[in-house]
Amino acid sequence: MVMDSIKQILGSSPQDLSDPDLYLNRELSWLKFNDRVLEEALDETHPLLERLKFLAIFSSNLDEFYMIRVSGLRRQMEAATHKTPPDELLPSEQIALIRQQLLPKLDEQYDCWQNDLLPKLKKQGIRILHYEQLKRKQRKLLRRYFKKEIYPALTPLAFDPGHPFPHISNLSMNLAVVVQDPKHGQRFARLKVPKIYPRLISIPSEEKADEFQELGLDERNLTNFVWLEEVVKANLDLLFPGLKIEAAYPFRVTRDADPEIEEDEASDLLAAIEESVRERQFGSAIRLEIDKSMPDQVREILQTNLDVASYQIYVVDGPIGLSDVMELMGINRPELKDVPFKPAIPPALSTEESMFSVIRRKNILMYHPYDSFDPVIRFIREAARDPEVLAIKMTLYRVGPDSPVVAALMDARENGKQVAVLVELKARFDEENNIIWARSLERAGVHVVYGLVGLKTHAKVSVVIRHEPEGIRRYIHLATGNYNDVTARVYSDLGYFTCDPALGKDVTALFNGLTGYSRKEEYKKLLVAPGDMQKGIISRIDREIKSHQENGDGYLAFKMNSLVDHPCIEALYRASQAGVKVDIQARGICCLRPGISGISENITVTSIVGRFLEHARIFYFRNGGDEEILLGSADLMPRNLYRRVETLFPIEDVGIKNSIRDEILRIHLKDNTKARLMLADGSYEPVVKGENEEAYNSQEWMIKNRGIWHHAE
Repeated sequence: MVMDSIKQILGSSPQDLSDPDLYLNRELSWLKFNDRVLEEALDETHPLLERLKFLAIFSSNLDEFYMIRVSGLRRQMEAATHKTPPDELLPSEQIALIRQQLLPKLDEQYDCWQNDLLPKLKKQGIRILHYEQLKRKQRKLLRRYFKKEIYPALTPLAFDPGHPFPHISNLSMNLAVVVQDPKHGQRFARLKVPKIYPRLISIPSEEKADEFQELGLDERNLTNFVWLEEVVKANLDLLFPGLKIEAAYPFRVTRDADPEIEEDEASDLLAAIEESVRERQFGSAIRLEIDKSMPDQVREILQTNLDVASYQIYVVDGPIGLSDVMELMGINRPELKDVPFKPAIPPALSTEESMFSVIRRKNILMYHPYDSFDPVIRFIREAARDPEVLAIKMTLYRVGPDSPVVAALMDARENGKQVAVLVELKARFDEENNIIWARSLERAGVHVVYGLVGLKTHAKVSVVIRHEPEGIRRYIHLATGNYNDVTARVYSDLGYFTCDPALGKDVTALFNGLTGYSRKEEYKKLLVAPGDMQKGIISRIDREIKSHQENGDGYLAFKMNSLVDHPCIEALYRASQAGVKVDIQARGICCLRPGISGISENITVTSIVGRFLEHARIFYFRNGGDEEILLGSADLMPRNLYRRVETLFPIEDVGIKNSIRDEILRIHLKDNTKARLMLADGSYEPVVKGENEEAYNSQEWMIKNRGIWHHAE
């Protein structure tokens, strides 16, 4: 049915831009993105352990997709109410198509694991063994270890008329155990395999067996591993003495992890978020993964008691939850990983001169991870210690553990600075971490705000207010990525230091709205959501259409994570119809269909999935030669434009603007190695390199030429 619609589009060239056939489904487009992650696992040009990493990411991405997106579709189905997406697919239709598209990819994933990666790992001396493959001495040693370390943490739970069906927590690994009781016959029990242990247990080679106890569980110089659940399964007799163990089958349940938070009724948002995190373990079952060996009788027990339909059950031929193979990245085998590199430091910041002196003299662009994140940390640390600094204000979305940024903010408060921090407690799956930091900041005397009711604060903004001879000056850092020194090593994001007075006033007004009751909606330079951001983007697209009609040189280039918003897509369709050339690079979801005659033949869509997570948002408008570039935290998605506090900020420094255009955006758009070209049906194919065209891997180019964008400074 979907393919018929696509053929109809390509054949009839509909002119109604609200036609649902012109819009790809958000969820199905996300699956195509995850397919590109799987492609990286299949790509033999990557080092072996990096391929393993991509396989793990493919799996962990799916876990989150089911916990959030599929669970949302299920809720809509059960409530019989839903918002109709631009493509007009019903929730039930989307769920059916998700399963249809996903099943062959799961087969591909496990084929990659079993028949490609495992043999190659073995050749490199890294063996993932089944318990029955172990030597007698190794089994004896593991049994001893099981008794001492694992057995005390296990709690078998019976299921019979006297014992209710136990709760199965979200994403926990479990064994469905079938035992034979001499008095009562066959019985069923559930055993949870605790997450406190590594999923892959290091085991000794035969000659090192006697040393295993001294080596310990976390030693990573051993390269023989066995699955934890297989160790537990092999020693079930210790948990069920007097009973015959007939069989044990691994299974895992994925639950709805997006509970509704009634913010308007919550007197304490912090407590409400804590409660919502706890509720994740008790959400409705969305997916049941079972081992292929599980018989129908056991399957029916799980299906009935978990209240899942047949289409929610996935039969797995291999280890359930391959995201855990990420543990193997802990092996000390640098030759099997990407070659490390030293991030650049902007020349202006490589001296002992105060950052404030440097920023007064020039604006500074940083592109992480090719540029070090250290100057961002240094900026906050200097502010914390500078006697002329009066106040620091900052938004924190995903902070990470042991955050040097948070430590600097607490130091600032101890040094008598006024410090105000908006900690977004609703940053999904980072809530617990953010709660810990929020409380630590409060204890240090920092003014902590937990965000706005009904909105997530996703903007990446910090401002330092400093007293100087000329008066008060604001030093600003604006970014596309989080204040997280860990993710800054693997996410490609842009950051910008400036003391532009107009931007400073805008940022101050933004913080007044975040921490107080300001209702300011118009800003001189910033585009802010919710508010004028969508209108600002669309008006600039319309300006480009007008400029093209006058000058014939219309061009737009947008780089972002996702493109979903219907009015923005419609505006881009109008631009294409007017003859404006449009380049879109969307790493993840893209609901726009490129290449449709009369609609989008002037639009090219590419996606890059590679060593680093493409996370920067860049919006370029040629504007008749008076070029405009906006950077910021927002994708063109309804959630970003209507339900989050976001910022886009202009780059007005001509040299930096040219560097972004020529040495960042242009290079990524020229990628013909990792880039994939999107077709009208939503599928992707490798970009075809011209016969005499030089090969471009944009991320490798950035590593080799890191810091080249600093010449503009």
